[in-house]
Amino acid sequence: MSVEIIDIKCDFLVVGGGLAGLYSAVRASSFGQCVVVTKQTLVQSNSYWAQGGIAAAVDPEDSPVFHKEDTIAAGRGLCDGRAVEILVEEGRERVADLINLGMKFDSDDSGLLLGLEGGHSKRRVLHAGGDSTGKEMIEFLISFVRSSKSVTILELVTVTDIISDGDKCYGVWGYDEGRGSYVRISSSSTILATGGASALYRRTTNPEGASGEGISLAWRAGADISDMEFVQFHPTVFSGLRENSFLLSEAIRGEGAYLLNARGERFMEHYSPLLELAQRDVVSKAIHSEMRSCGEDYVYLDLSHMDPGFVKKRFSNIHRLCMDSGFDLARDRIPVAPAAHYTIGGVRTGLMGETNIEGLYACGEVSNTGVHGANRLASNSLLECMVFAKRCVDGAALGLYQGGVREFSGFMLADTRKANAEFFNHARDAVIKGMSAHLGIVREREGIEEFVARISEISSEAKGVSGWFAFKLRTMLDVCLLVAQAALLRRESRGAHMRSDYPQEDVDYEKHLVFRKGFEVYGSD
Repeated sequence: MSVEIIDIKCDFLVVGGGLAGLYSAVRASSFGQCVVVTKQTLVQSNSYWAQGGIAAAVDPEDSPVFHKEDTIAAGRGLCDGRAVEILVEEGRERVADLINLGMKFDSDDSGLLLGLEGGHSKRRVLHAGGDSTGKEMIEFLISFVRSSKSVTILELVTVTDIISDGDKCYGVWGYDEGRGSYVRISSSSTILATGGASALYRRTTNPEGASGEGISLAWRAGADISDMEFVQFHPTVFSGLRENSFLLSEAIRGEGAYLLNARGERFMEHYSPLLELAQRDVVSKAIHSEMRSCGEDYVYLDLSHMDPGFVKKRFSNIHRLCMDSGFDLARDRIPVAPAAHYTIGGVRTGLMGETNIEGLYACGEVSNTGVHGANRLASNSLLECMVFAKRCVDGAALGLYQGGVREFSGFMLADTRKANAEFFNHARDAVIKGMSAHLGIVREREGIEEFVARISEISSEAKGVSGWFAFKLRTMLDVCLLVAQAALLRRESRGAHMRSDYPQEDVDYEKHLVFRKGFEVYGSD
């Protein structure tokens, strides 16, 4: 079969158009030619919808030491201390860099307005546009990269394979939706910034595209993958009678909102002395327990005791979404429940964002840098994107080498969607149902093993599927199996991983589970 291939060469290749990808491009533009590839448009990334903000110890009464302590406490013994030090120390510098570039964070006459969120001991969360921080930051960076002569943006291009011999990465293969052609991008360095995989759950805060493709691509190329059992659920996602659901920012509880069960009782005092400002894993588990106790699918977020004018101004976008769904954020009890929100595990990296494959780097949610441990501290994710995006570029710039060209081996994506659509939709629904039922907030051995068997069945049934649907299904099954295998192996409850059959933390599991393709378990440390 004759296939049109468009060849592109660059110094830096960035896969992903969220905050980590765009900030990588901003930094890379100073060193050479950069190509940014994104399977959607730049405004469809997960970062774009981030409400809460970006945490950094910029207040004179705060300190990176306090920020580090809060991060490590949230991480339940699994944070990499050196990585956390880098995050909190360099995070202040990256925020200052953004401000110097012209980024406007919310402020008043006294200076930056800093929010408080769960697990933080100080007000240190910067926000922009009230509850539209991600949107403001992404639009700011988009304007910067679009104006740069050193950055080329390729939208609607799906990366299908990493070009690698297992030791080195030489670039990627992609399929250009608009041109209907394949793209081979050869690069001295490839930075994965593709986001997480929380769209593999029925209730999720993520856009549909967050299906873990970057993790699967790296896994198949031979990269180490770690901590996949830790999937963080956001405690408060709208749970009304209509189909639409949306996140209600952690900052709402930071400003004083209460959580009430279906009986109208505040309940967090039974779970943590920090009440509504406990870490996310604690709040999510508490809500899960209260929902089961009351026999309901939701609890309530209550702001009726707060100043209505402040609520409507501070959370203008969330207030509008609530009004569209028939609720007044400032006056009504808002039904909420946890939803899959953030993939803590991912492509294992060192302190410069490097993987075990030379020339391949990772940053943002696709990566596992070690800063989050077993449970991410609220609003550390945008900070991690910026800190380690810069480090990826710095590391790549120090180790430039000439990438070679490999034979075509990419997935054939064109003209196959209609033929396999029915099977794919059936398989996707089964995967999402299994992830939601057996790998949610609470897991147990029997359910996980049942899901692993179902994954095997789907894999066997899919042997005749080709093209685009084969690629999408491969991604989902790879990621789900990694999560399930890690969840089975971690026979304890820690952070975002809770086993009902092993309800306590176990000191023997104060380690990371690391997987590499071709090995049952590559290692743990």
